Amino acid sequence: MDEVGELPPGASPEPPGPARDATVTIYDVAAAAGVSASTVSRALSKPGRVSFRTAEHVRRVATELGYRSSRTLLPMSARGTGVLAFVVADIANPVFVGMIRGAERAAARYDLTLAIVETQESEHAEAQALARLEATVDGFVLASSRLSDQAIRAVAKRRPVVVLNRSVGSVTSVLSDNVRAVKKAAEHLVERGHSSIAYLAGPENSYADGTRWRGLQEAGLELDLRVVRIGANLPTLRGGAEAAQVWGRRPTTAVIAYNDLMAIGFLKAVTAGGRRVPQDVSVIGFDNIVDAELVGLTSIAAPLVDIGSTGVAHVASGTVRHTGGVRDGLTGEPVLLPAWLVVRGSTGPHAGSRPARRPATSVRRGQRREA
Repeated sequence: MDEVGELPPGASPEPPGPARDATVTIYDVAAAAGVSASTVSRALSKPGRVSFRTAEHVRRVATELGYRSSRTLLPMSARGTGVLAFVVADIANPVFVGMIRGAERAAARYDLTLAIVETQESEHAEAQALARLEATVDGFVLASSRLSDQAIRAVAKRRPVVVLNRSVGSVTSVLSDNVRAVKKAAEHLVERGHSSIAYLAGPENSYADGTRWRGLQEAGLELDLRVVRIGANLPTLRGGAEAAQVWGRRPTTAVIAYNDLMAIGFLKAVTAGGRRVPQDVSVIGFDNIVDAELVGLTSIAAPLVDIGSTGVAHVASGTVRHTGGVRDGLTGEPVLLPAWLVVRGSTGPHAGSRPARRPATSVRRGQRREA
């Protein structure tokens, strides 16, 4: 079998055991993993060329069999400090928990230490942190960076850099497909009779915010929707509550927020003011954090663990785009992972509206569907 899009049969969820045989070949790994030798080669040297699950499976099998390749499996600790800096904008934001968890798992596989750095949404603090750490780490993973593209490319000339949740030209980027996901969310609302959507924007210099707003604008044209933008806002509960005050002056039948925290803050503010959700306004967030399920919030879920793990794997395996030199197999295109809509009680038909005569979506309440 050589299906690179699915986890091959026999995949073990258990962590890999110690190396047992230094004479194992790539063909032995391929036979044990149920894939071709070329798939093993891609999974170990260019993980972005196969599916995440297949790459994970092949790496586990290779480790269990004791396969070693001086070019693809040499840990970064043998080449440098063995430390990667994982830089996040806000450690209190639940969206980063999944990314950090995935990054930690990948770092352990490559015998690396992950140093978590918080910048508190400050471009200046992030620039200072990178300058201090540059001489002591082997590379950077930047999650939702607030730096300019030019500043990120400058760092990438000196150290391997992977950017998460954002696309930066000539730098390896890993992100979810926000444009397609927000269009699916808009279709979900149209099917329930909504004709106007407000977007509660996030930070002004956020790449994710820009792509989500662009996706909603395109959906507005394609679905004949009125779309408006409110903000920029802080990506917090307070930011959502403040956006609710602005929304209340010219309300729409539905709202899509930059993230779940803002959506929850908005939801609490409008219900405290006497409006009903979803009868008076339907609300959708982004990220599908734990709190979204607790409050019954419909949310667009991103593969956060996979994003973090894929980012670290690209740095550790040497397949990141390093603008100071040449790397194999890189096209400059971002690694795009699918997002999906999780439908809960915060969306429904608007009071007094007629649902659009469109084929019903296959999304069921509480279930996931790839967007």
